[in-house]
Amino acid sequence: MIYTCYEMVRDCRADLPEGWSYFAANYVPAIRKLLAHYGSDDPALLERLLLTIRDPQSSLFQSIEPAPERWLVAELRQKALAQLAAPDPEIAIDLETVADALQPLTMVEKQAAWIETMRYSAPETGAMLRVAPQTVEKIRDRAAELVRQKVDAWRRSLLAENGPQLGRAAAASGGQDCLTVKTFLDIIDGRMTWRGREELERHVTGCWHCIDHFCRMLEVVELLRGTQPLSEEEAKPFRTLLGVPARKKRWWRG
Repeated sequence: MIYTCYEMVRDCRADLPEGWSYFAANYVPAIRKLLAHYGSDDPALLERLLLTIRDPQSSLFQSIEPAPERWLVAELRQKALAQLAAPDPEIAIDLETVADALQPLTMVEKQAAWIETMRYSAPETGAMLRVAPQTVEKIRDRAAELVRQKVDAWRRSLLAENGPQLGRAAAASGGQDCLTVKTFLDIIDGRMTWRGREELERHVTGCWHCIDHFCRMLEVVELLRGTQPLSEEEAKPFRTLLGVPARKKRWWRG
């Protein structure tokens, strides 16, 4: 039997060592990469986050049904970023101003601009959106000019510098009409009809909660593509941290 993320969520919810052992080996690398990307290589921060997830009061495994891996990692991403300090930017800009400035852009153009707030380069963003890096650069230049026209103080790095604040504002701005994770995964995996995609784009183009959510799912796809599980020895300290009993050695008689 192949052990998957579905079984892991079930077993972690039941507080079984199999689930937490699998979690340590397969998802600590993703969490570590996310923390490093967003500005922290501090091992203590990683440990605090893992203990927060391991806490019986944690909502991670209680609030979701056994779910696709990408959904789970997107939730882990939000918990990881919540642990990071978000210092006030020197020049602040709010989500309403960004939304107003970037209103003329298409959905994909808004995604290219928004992923800049997530600190990804043009080549990295191009890989997520499947467009050329040069196209991403042109979109971002246009977005920067649109933003400049709406603010009193500006510099080219304004969106990136306000990334944490904008991301939290977008995540908190959802409504009843916002799209489900399954819908985003259907788009990413090519399971949506053209008509369905057109209807989706009409909503997403005007909804920054969904633009942010869509970009997070694209980020997770790229993250998982380049992440390898920990070896038995590498995972050992994390299993210990999570309270997973040491595996008993088997003795064989000749």
